[in-house]
Amino acid sequence: MIETHAHIYDEQFDTDRDAMLERAFSAGIKQIWMPNCDHETINGMLTLEHQYPNVCHAMMGLHPCYVKENFEEELAIIEQWLEQRKFIMIGEIGIDFYWDLTFVDQQEEVFLRQLALAKKYNLPICIHSRNSKNNEHNAILRCVELIKKFGWKDLRGIFHCFSGNLAEAQQVVELNFMLGIGGVATFKNGGMENVLPFIDLKSIVLETDSPYLAPVPHRGKRNEVMYLELVAKRIAELKQIELSEVLRQTTQNALSLIEMI
Repeated sequence: MIETHAHIYDEQFDTDRDAMLERAFSAGIKQIWMPNCDHETINGMLTLEHQYPNVCHAMMGLHPCYVKENFEEELAIIEQWLEQRKFIMIGEIGIDFYWDLTFVDQQEEVFLRQLALAKKYNLPICIHSRNSKNNEHNAILRCVELIKKFGWKDLRGIFHCFSGNLAEAQQVVELNFMLGIGGVATFKNGGMENVLPFIDLKSIVLETDSPYLAPVPHRGKRNEVMYLELVAKRIAELKQIELSEVLRQTTQNALSLIEMI
């Protein structure tokens, strides 16, 4: 299995990070992709990449929830790192309407500028798209609009932690993007039973978003990478296929995103 989205550098793992990772490796995890948030998460992320070469892979990007008054400084740091070395993706980037609408205009500018970085360095992107609490503002569709506005036909990547409806999923797939499916698929109110049976497995990758959004039966507790198989089992159940097929195809899907790097 390939874990396409886990914040394993998070402080919630400070007391048992190595043990947590050993549990993940024992469960069959071959790669862990780590999204960046802002300048403060870079060192911890790169330390893990150094400790676990060819297993833990760093992304580079500015998370929309970290877009504030100083976004120009943060973007400059992102660009400096991209000039220095290779990263597996640009991410996580996108639009977040859930917590605060103060910097939405800046989030959109930052998103478009990071799409330009993805084009410059020919990297896939990892998209964070969270709707407002009342769903009045749709971040998934806004990201789709901005991607179309940007207009680079070779742009590729993952809509991480996808929790939208079928119509939104189909728009994402039409853009040649993958759906990052995590613990939400196991929730009774997650809605993925209305989406995943109708989406080709070739458009799905696995993630946990650890330490957040732990799947059932661990919902509400700290999430960790070893629970990725619970997500895969739920996908197999909803699509009425063998678990082995989910593991094989989602791994192939993830690798296909990075094969041109």
